[in-house]
Amino acid sequence: MMRWLFRGLPSARLWRAVAVGAVGVALAGCSWLSPRDTRYDPVPLVDFTPERQAGIAWSVNVGNEAGIGFSPAVTSSAVYAASANGNVAKIDLRSGSVQWQAQVAEGLQAGAGSDGNTTAVVTPSGEVVAFNDEGVERWRNQASSEVLVPPAVGDGVVVVRSGDYRVQAFDASTGERVWSMQRPGPSLSLRAANQMTIAGGYVFSGLPGGKVVAINIRTGVIEWEGTVAIPQGATELERVADVVGRPVLAGDLLCAAAYQGRIACFDLMTDGSTVWARDLSASAGLAVDQSTAFVSDAKGVVHAYLLSGGANIWQQDDMRYRRLSAPGTDGRAVAVGDFEGYVHFLAREDGRLLARVRAGNRPILAPVIGTPQGFVVQNSNGSVHLLTTGS
Repeated sequence: MMRWLFRGLPSARLWRAVAVGAVGVALAGCSWLSPRDTRYDPVPLVDFTPERQAGIAWSVNVGNEAGIGFSPAVTSSAVYAASANGNVAKIDLRSGSVQWQAQVAEGLQAGAGSDGNTTAVVTPSGEVVAFNDEGVERWRNQASSEVLVPPAVGDGVVVVRSGDYRVQAFDASTGERVWSMQRPGPSLSLRAANQMTIAGGYVFSGLPGGKVVAINIRTGVIEWEGTVAIPQGATELERVADVVGRPVLAGDLLCAAAYQGRIACFDLMTDGSTVWARDLSASAGLAVDQSTAFVSDAKGVVHAYLLSGGANIWQQDDMRYRRLSAPGTDGRAVAVGDFEGYVHFLAREDGRLLARVRAGNRPILAPVIGTPQGFVVQNSNGSVHLLTTGS
């Protein structure tokens, strides 16, 4: 059911074994004592009559592996992507032609982040590597520890979040460290597909323990903190309530979702208070359009909530336990990927299935990204696709 691993303190390996083993027992049961529990098996693909014709406009093989630390960065004209074998590429969004390619010999653990001028990736040792927009390496600097979150690039800085709960900013031109901020964290946290957002002079980042923060991009000072979820339960595993995916801005609202917690939206124009929140265990993050927030939960159900008030207007459960990615939206449809490489297109008004296409046969861990040209998808073998649907 869960695609995450866990990380923790020096006993992390023991914690991982206990956590994964406990989940396996809880979901599958003891098969040597009784028939296997199939309640949590991925549901087969449902039959439906397509209302749109989905297709693949282009595909580019960036590399041979792309785990939870990898997600494309998309600008108005280009897609920047990376893979674990060290490949970094700039791809024309419309045509799929490769504008440049670069290679990091040590391999990569996270990427890509880009603002169209600077593109940043991170090696397995935590070294941040930045390229200019001709694909020439510009600088390197060391993060404090392992990085499993794609860098965020904007406002003249490259920001990374490392496994020791530290967020650091580097000058995008020189690589000089500008600031470093660290918060205490829980002993156990999800190893999930997370991202940060840069907007309005702030870095917005979710944190383990259910918090989302706004960090001043110039000083590294936390100027606002919101609670998405409150850890609850008797064990460390039960108290895991990490913010997953990317905090997203929707007008005056900042919205985020947490595992074993809630989806919540905060008013950033007043005091940052909670406008609305709904109980939900999110698996991979959310997306928003002009009026609605869309989120995949840990059971593989896609939910739609009105941004004005948080009313749950529909749920789509035809993809239960198919280990869904964070959704994307282009304002007309919602798209979400699954563990077999399928991308499902849903009507934004009521969640009905509109179309389906397979973008390779590997899991889609990165969020689906909606653009005016179509939906950008990277699956876990490193290939990047632009998917389109007819009107």
